[in-house]
Amino acid sequence: MLKLLAIIAVVSSFANANTINEKIETFIEGSFENNPNIKSINAKVLSKNEILEYKNWNAYMVELDAILKKDGRQIVQKMMWFSDGEVVTKELFALKEGKEMNEFVSIPFKDKYYNKANLIYGNENAKHKVVIFSDPLCPFCKTFVPEAIDYMKKEPNKYALYYYHFPLESIHPASVELAKAAITLELQGRKNVVLDLYKVKVDPNEKSNEKILLEFNKVMNSNIKPFELFSKEVIAHFKNDLEVASMLMVNGTPTIFFDGKLDKTKMKYKEAK
Repeated sequence: MLKLLAIIAVVSSFANANTINEKIETFIEGSFENNPNIKSINAKVLSKNEILEYKNWNAYMVELDAILKKDGRQIVQKMMWFSDGEVVTKELFALKEGKEMNEFVSIPFKDKYYNKANLIYGNENAKHKVVIFSDPLCPFCKTFVPEAIDYMKKEPNKYALYYYHFPLESIHPASVELAKAAITLELQGRKNVVLDLYKVKVDPNEKSNEKILLEFNKVMNSNIKPFELFSKEVIAHFKNDLEVASMLMVNGTPTIFFDGKLDKTKMKYKEAK
């Protein structure tokens, strides 16, 4: 049995919309019509994800693109909505499990997200594809990620290991520059950069690029300069990592995908045959 929370709309009532996606978009845009802070808003359904435990319900990832009245600033945000084809709601609660419905949602890691530039170890045609989203200053990542990398890099035909930088800027500001420094060095052809990245000791709240790079270069035996962190190539790679994380609604580290599916245990790579 499901308990519907917050705003619920009967999607079949939107006569001018043809598909369920359009009905959801129309409803969401309409719900912001009287918001005094928003000048305009556009809602777009990016993906539909089945909820296996509740087959009548689907999760829809929606991107909201809004322009604020006060200063004309653009705000882009992704959020999850739920629908059974008859009603749409932002919040859904499964009474049997005592969980919010978003806990049952797992957005798949699609083939188009596998970027060769993010392949740090293994053969891209290996039996299993493993993806790690991580922040080098995340305490759990510091122990988990190096161990996982060491484990998988020994079997290049078994594991294709992809790494996506996901610095938690609000918690570890210094991780942003560390990620860019690592990308810079990788683009120069250096190997084992990600593995060594977890050996760099920096105050998570450090904001001086010079101090961050001093420690980074010391560990890497490199000579990365501050201006190199802002090259077009580095920024493009960094933004792509964040965009992939956003599309998958990654919000914590480390986040692991095993063969395209979110691995909440983070240990499926050890169980792989």
